[in-house]
Amino acid sequence: MGRSFASTRQGVNELAERWARSAKALKRGDQPYGERLAHLAKEHSSEAFIACNDPLEAATFSVLVEMLKRQDKLEAEAKGDVDP
Repeated sequence: MGRSFASTRQGVNELAERWARSAKALKRGDQPYGERLAHLAKEHSSEAFIACNDPLEAATFSVLVEMLKRQDKLEAEAKGDVDP
């Protein structure tokens, strides 16, 4: 018997595909940001799928983790703690 429901991983992949299509509908200057969000949604897929049952929650978690990492990196660079 096959699965009758989509896994969280499948749900996140479908969500990221919808986000990528939605990015194309944005203004030209905003399109790269939409594309990055679609990519970031799958960045921590394996880790997020273990703890999250909802694909939107898993995708959002992944995006937020990457945003926080970027923020920490920029703050460290501003303080001179990291070599460029």
